[in-house]
Amino acid sequence: MPLFPIREIEVDGVQMGVLSDGTPYLTMRGLARMCGIDNPVLLRMANNWAEEKSKPRGKKLMELLAAQGHPGDALYLRTMGPGGETHAYTDAACMAILEYYAFESAQADNETAIRNYRLLARSSFRQFIYKGCGYDPNKHIPQSWKSFHERILLNDQIPIGFFAIFREVADLVVHMIQGGCPLDDHTVPDISVGIAWAKHWNAEGLAQRFGERVQHPHMYPDWFPQSAANPVNAWIYPASALGEFRVWLYSSYLPNNFPKYLDGKVKSGVFLPSRAKQLLVAVTRPALAH
Repeated sequence: MPLFPIREIEVDGVQMGVLSDGTPYLTMRGLARMCGIDNPVLLRMANNWAEEKSKPRGKKLMELLAAQGHPGDALYLRTMGPGGETHAYTDAACMAILEYYAFESAQADNETAIRNYRLLARSSFRQFIYKGCGYDPNKHIPQSWKSFHERILLNDQIPIGFFAIFREVADLVVHMIQGGCPLDDHTVPDISVGIAWAKHWNAEGLAQRFGERVQHPHMYPDWFPQSAANPVNAWIYPASALGEFRVWLYSSYLPNNFPKYLDGKVKSGVFLPSRAKQLLVAVTRPALAH
């Protein structure tokens, strides 16, 4: 899932932040300042890393990155925040680069790098950034969960004798969030399920078996663009058809429709292909063994 800054602050001239998955980072300017070097030095090294890592400096950095558990394929993560693109150097890259400029570089003045390396070695990089940004990981709830919780609370008054698609696909939504698919106003899987189920309902004449469906108000959170139309009428279905719906969901929608839905998310860049494959496996239900 694409990461983005949820906190970014400047402390004593050092830019730092926290990404959406809780990963702490320094910006290029922040790391350069802590290393006691100019921004262009770090910029050139990072932009030419494929060539740089075969040179003496790059080889030494590769050793230090490996010691930090970093694969060494790239020095930073490219993310997009409110202020534009950010080059986020995570803890492993920062500590390796800082160690290089503190103890391995031939630069004349390495006191800044040594002081900051010792500071981070004592407090841990993660705690240093969290403290600087005022970020408490124990209190942070990802936006996808907030979105899901808010919609649940807004739509918990379904009349007795009926079921709503949104409530019945809750386990699917949970798997999506856990799999890293962001749940926001652009990712509303119950709409996809609802459209497909409505077509099945009409095509199979299920009203004759279970009774008529009715429309019921559905509310979107205030920060959803869809909330401008609140309350939105959505179909709710007779509870007697719930078993039919669940069989259809797992035997028809998930194997036939859901892969196409996820493919759209992958193509739009909000979901990784590998995560999509894992999610499809996670939501598959086994047949009862006889």
